[in-house]
Amino acid sequence: MNPGLIFFVILAALIGFDSALAKPSADLLIFNAHIVTMDAKHMTARATVIRGNHVVWVGDTAEAQKRFPETRAIDLHGATVLPGIIDAHTHLIELGKSLVRLNLKDIATAQEAVERVKQRISSAAPNEWILGWGWDEGKWASHYPDNQALSDVSPNNPVYLVGLHTFAAWANKRALQLAGITKDTKDPPNGRILRNEETGEPTGVLLNHAQDLVETQIPPMTLEQTKQALEVAAQECVRYGLTSVHEAKVSPIMVDAFHELIRENRLPLRVYAMLDGADPALVSQWLQRGPEIDPNHQLTIRAFKLFADGALGSRGAALLEPYSDSPQSKGTFTTSEPEVYNLSRKSLQRGFQVCTHAIGDAANRMVLDAYAHALSDVPQAHNPRLRMEHAQVLSPEDILRFAKLGIIPSMQPVHATSDMGWAEQRLGPQRVKGAYAWRSLLQTGVHLPLSSDFPGETSNPFYGIYAAITRQDPQGNPSGGWYPEQRLTLEEALRGYTVEAAYAEFEEQAKGSIEPGKLADFIVISQDITSLPAKEILAIRVLKTFVGGNLVYDADANKLQPQIPSRCFNSRPLSGPLRCMRVNRKAWTHTLRFSYRGTIQTKSH
Repeated sequence: MNPGLIFFVILAALIGFDSALAKPSADLLIFNAHIVTMDAKHMTARATVIRGNHVVWVGDTAEAQKRFPETRAIDLHGATVLPGIIDAHTHLIELGKSLVRLNLKDIATAQEAVERVKQRISSAAPNEWILGWGWDEGKWASHYPDNQALSDVSPNNPVYLVGLHTFAAWANKRALQLAGITKDTKDPPNGRILRNEETGEPTGVLLNHAQDLVETQIPPMTLEQTKQALEVAAQECVRYGLTSVHEAKVSPIMVDAFHELIRENRLPLRVYAMLDGADPALVSQWLQRGPEIDPNHQLTIRAFKLFADGALGSRGAALLEPYSDSPQSKGTFTTSEPEVYNLSRKSLQRGFQVCTHAIGDAANRMVLDAYAHALSDVPQAHNPRLRMEHAQVLSPEDILRFAKLGIIPSMQPVHATSDMGWAEQRLGPQRVKGAYAWRSLLQTGVHLPLSSDFPGETSNPFYGIYAAITRQDPQGNPSGGWYPEQRLTLEEALRGYTVEAAYAEFEEQAKGSIEPGKLADFIVISQDITSLPAKEILAIRVLKTFVGGNLVYDADANKLQPQIPSRCFNSRPLSGPLRCMRVNRKAWTHTLRFSYRGTIQTKSH
C-alpha cells in the first residue's frame, strides 16, 4: 500500500477515535433527577446515561449535557430514581394463580369464604374443581373450621382452598372423597389430616404434606396456562417496581414456560430460579447438566429449594422446645438433616446454591449443621453462598453461625408485622426475641437480602421497606414498633432490596446499583423516599420501570410493555401487536409523561 495512503488512513482513524472520545455515543440520557444510586462511592447523582442495556455514565446534569449533547434525553424534573427492586424470595406461579383463582386473602371468617365459594359455584361447570387461595392459616389456627358448610354449598364440585402461606389447605367432602381420604387414612410423612376429636372424621383441613393427597387429584396446569400465569404475575411485579425476582420452588413445566416466554418476548423482568429440591428426577437432571447462567441475565438457574419445616402460624415450624400455646407440639421437620446435607454436598460439587426454607429454631439449627457438614466435606467449593430462606426464629447461639459459615439469611420484613399479633403466643416472651431478628444478624456481618414471599404478602416492596424500618403495621401499630431494637435503617432496607439481593444471586457485579457497567434496571417513583416520614413510604407509586434501559411499565400510559431488554436491541424484528421501544433508534418517538408532586410534565423525543 502507498505510504501516503497508509498515513491518511491512520490519521482518519485517530481523528475518528478522538471524536468518539469527545462525543461518546449513547442511547438515552436521564437528567434533572434525584438518583439514589446505592453505589457506596457515590450515593446520589442527578443524571445517568444508558447505552444498550447498560449504564455507561453517572454524574450531574450539566456535565451530562456537555458530554452527551446529541443523546435522546428525558427530563425528570426532580423525580426520584432508584435501582430496580430485586425481590429475593417470590412465588410468581402462585401469584399468577391467585389472580385467576378465587381470592380469599381479605376475608375474616370461614363463613365469608363459604359465601364466595357459593357465588363461584353458580357459574361453574358440573364437577369442575373450585380452587381458591389466601385464607390466613396463622390467624385461623386456634380454631380451624370443618368442611360441613363448604360441602353444603358444593356437594358435587370438589373445593380446595389453599392458605395464605400454603402450609394448610381446606377441602370439602367431595375433594376428600376423590382423594380417598377417610377416617382410616393415616397421616402421611411430614403431614397431618385434622380430624374431629369425637368422630375421628377428617375436618377438611390438611397441613403440610397432607395437602399432596388432594393436590394429586387436581388436573395439572398446561404449559400455556403456566405461561399465562407467569406472565400476568410478572406484569404485576414491574407495576410495583420489581425488575428481578428470585423464584422459589421452580418445577420442570415452569422452566419450559420461562424459556418460551423469553423467546416470545413476553417476560418483562429477570428471574433467578430455585429448582424444586424435593423432585428427585429434576434434581438428578440438573446436577448432571450443571447450572444455566444466562449471559443476558434474563433467566439463571443455579439453585435448589428445600423445605426444612412448615410455618409458625400453623404450628408446623420445627422448634427446639414445645409451642408456648400448644405444649404437646414442637412442629414438624419436612426434610431430614441427611437429606439437606446430601443435596448441599452434591450442589457444592456441581456449582449450585442451596436455599432452604427454615422457620423454627430447631429447623434453622438443623440446616446450619447440615450446611456446615457439607462445606467441610467440599472445601474446594468456590464462593458457595448457601442460603436460609426466612431464618425466622433463631436460638441466640445460632445467630453468630451465619456469618461464620458464610450463610445468607434471606428474610421478609412484612412477615414480622403480619405475624406480630400471634407470634409471641406461639413462642413466649423470651424465645420471640430471636424471631425476625434482622438487626441481630446484620450486626454479625452477614449479607441480608430482603423480600416479600408474595403472594402470601404484598408484592409492593415499599410495604416491606416500611416494615423493615418501623416494625409497625400500616396503621402505625404498635407505637414505637414491635421489638424496635431489630429495626433497620432506610439505607439498610434499600440495600436489602437491591445490592444485597443481587449478591444473594451472584449478580452484584451486574445489578443492584446504578453505576457504570451495570444493567440499566431502575425505577422512577412519585416521592423522594429519602426525605419522607416513614408512614408516607406506603403511598409511594412507581411511575416508570426500566429493565435494561427498556421501559417495561408506564403508570401514566396505564399499560405494560412486556419485552425483555436483550430482545429489544437485537437485529430481529418483533412480531405481533407489541412493539419494543428502541431508545437507540433515531426514528423512535415516544411521549413520556412524568407525574411529580401533582404536576404532569410532558417531553417528546
